[in-house]
Amino acid sequence: MALSAAMRRFKAPDKNNPWFAKFKYSPITGLGYEKGVVRRDPSAILRIDGDYFIWYTRAAHPCPPVGFDRMTDTLPATPWDLADIWYATSADGHHWQERGPAVRRGGSGAYDERGVFTADVLQHDGRFYMVYQVAPSPNYRSTPESIAIAWADSPHGPWTKSQAPILEPDPSGIVDERLDREDCIEPGAWDSLQVHDPALIFREGKFWLYYKGEGIGFHHMESKWGVAIADSPFGPYERSPFNPVTNSGHEVVVWGYAGGVAGLVNRCGPEKNTIQYAADGIHFEVMAQLVVPPQAAGPYRVDEKDNTEPLARFRWGLCHVIPQSSHLIKQGNDPLGLAGIDEPWDFLVRWELDEQRRTYI
Repeated sequence: MALSAAMRRFKAPDKNNPWFAKFKYSPITGLGYEKGVVRRDPSAILRIDGDYFIWYTRAAHPCPPVGFDRMTDTLPATPWDLADIWYATSADGHHWQERGPAVRRGGSGAYDERGVFTADVLQHDGRFYMVYQVAPSPNYRSTPESIAIAWADSPHGPWTKSQAPILEPDPSGIVDERLDREDCIEPGAWDSLQVHDPALIFREGKFWLYYKGEGIGFHHMESKWGVAIADSPFGPYERSPFNPVTNSGHEVVVWGYAGGVAGLVNRCGPEKNTIQYAADGIHFEVMAQLVVPPQAAGPYRVDEKDNTEPLARFRWGLCHVIPQSSHLIKQGNDPLGLAGIDEPWDFLVRWELDEQRRTYI
């Protein structure tokens, strides 16, 4: 049988592939659409004393984002500009109660003055460790951004913030912060402009900090993932010599499985919209391609005793929806309520594996 080059590259999908997933989406109460309020980038979900906990980026703005050329101390450049990290709880994963701020941005001159956002939380040895992204002020189109950590003895806080970031961009490259990163004086490493979207995993007796990198001289959709490893959650963190560990990916979503690390790699790059796995946490391989995966997914982390299959820790969770440019396919009679929303106030919805449509047909 004659085969084209495309078909020679194609590997027939296994209908019983345990890594493959399709998704369905549904609205939630308490964290849905609200004019003037942005809710986005949820953390992984933890269950503590019978309740589900989630942390997320939240900002209340007087108007939709105005861009970097018009931003002020009160007018946001982006949806996540001038944001804080809030948290919410739920008894069933569908109905959520917003509890209030967990970590607020810093005061005048602080390294996190402009914003704190995109958090993830690790529960380890009775303590909670939150890693998140920070932006200084002023924060222009190409201002470097870093990763910080806060810790607490209760999921309700109070949270103590680190005195400085725990991971900063690679120092290579030169760019005028007011200009686009591609209009640089000298290009830098793949993570020389910003380190974003952190996720923290404890494995092999060490703390593995996965992050998204964006570089000076690179287009903003050329992001990839890296990992930095430390003996303590507070660092110092040493970047892996194999970085970047993916050639694709935007928001970092990772979970432990069978001694290795799995991840949802979406939005950016030649291997976007895939689930990948690295037995050693470093060398990722594509396990399955996905259809309409959740954006900025925060999956529920089941206990290790229940982590018995590849997607056990990626079965359901929350994600954000950008109303005017949502990549979600509207289902049925618009159950997410996207029709008629004409302003970009991001909000959270529930996603879960669609078990009836999970296998290939």
